[in-house]
Amino acid sequence: MTTAKQPWTAEQIPSQEGRRVLITGANSGIGFETALELARKGAEVVLPARSQQKAEDAAARIRARVPSPRVIPAILDLASQQSVVDFAAWFAHRFPGPSLDLLISNAGVMAVPKRELTVDGFERQFATNFLGPFALTALLYRHVKQQHDSRIVIVSSSITKWARIEFDNLQSERHYSPMGQAYAQSKLADSIFALELHRRVTRAGSPVAVMSAHPGYAVTNLQTSGPGDGFSLFKLSTIVLRPLLSQDAAHGALPTLFAAVSPEAVPGGYYGPDGLLEAKGYPRAVKIPKRAMQDGERLWETAERLTNTSFTV
Repeated sequence: MTTAKQPWTAEQIPSQEGRRVLITGANSGIGFETALELARKGAEVVLPARSQQKAEDAAARIRARVPSPRVIPAILDLASQQSVVDFAAWFAHRFPGPSLDLLISNAGVMAVPKRELTVDGFERQFATNFLGPFALTALLYRHVKQQHDSRIVIVSSSITKWARIEFDNLQSERHYSPMGQAYAQSKLADSIFALELHRRVTRAGSPVAVMSAHPGYAVTNLQTSGPGDGFSLFKLSTIVLRPLLSQDAAHGALPTLFAAVSPEAVPGGYYGPDGLLEAKGYPRAVKIPKRAMQDGERLWETAERLTNTSFTV
C-alpha cells in the first residue's frame, strides 16, 4: 500500500548554515518571505532594496522574528543600470571572489498603468523585471561558487503561458498594455533567460544549477502598487478571483524556496503551485511554456547590447 506524498513546506528546508544568499526584492512580498525562511534556517542573507531605509526595515522585521539572524541590508534599484553596476561593485568589495551560494532574482514591478521610461530610457517593467536582473546576474556570476549546491533561481510568472516576446516592441514604444503585454513580456523574458542560462552553464560544464519558479496568484504589494484606477479589468479580476484562487505571500514563496533548496529540484526545472491553474497550492514541477523555450540566444544577445554587459559563462 502506498501513502500520499506530503506537501512540501518551509519546514522541510534543510539547514542553510554557512551559506550566503542574495535575494532581490527581499524587502516585501514573496521576496521577504523567502529571505525570512532562509534566515530562519541559518543562511546569511543579503537584502538589497531601492533605498537603505527599506532594506534596513526588512532586516529589522526579520530580526524581530528570527533569533540572531545574519542579514545584510544594501541598496539596489534594478530599474537603473548604474545602480546595478554600483551594487555589483559593492558586493565584489564586501565579498570578494567566489562567495555566493544562492542568487534569487525575485524583484519586480507589475502592470504600471501608463508607459514609463527609466533613467536609461527603457520601459520600466522590461527594465526592472528583466534587463536589471540580466545585468546583475552577469556581473555577479563570477562570485557564484562553482560547486554542486550553488543555485541561481529566477522568479517568473504564470502569465507567461499567454505571453510572447515582441522584439520590435521590447520597450512598448509601438503599443503599451500594462499587464497582458508589457508585464507578460518581461516575465516571459525571465523564463527564457533562465533556460538559456541553464543551457550555457551546462555547456560550460559548470555545476551551478539554474532553475525558475512562479508564485501563482500570491497577494502581495506587487498587485496593490501596480495598476491604477484606469486598469479596471485587472482590478475586477482581482476582486472576483482572489477569494477562489489566491494565497498569501508566505505560500507564494514556497515554489521559489523549493527551487532554491530542495534536493528534488533539478537544473532547468520550473516550479509553481500544484492547485487549479497553478494559482495556489504547494510546490511541484510545472510545464515550461513553449514560448519560453524559444529565442534564447537572440534575447541574450539583445540584453547584452541594451545593458552594455558581456555575460560570459
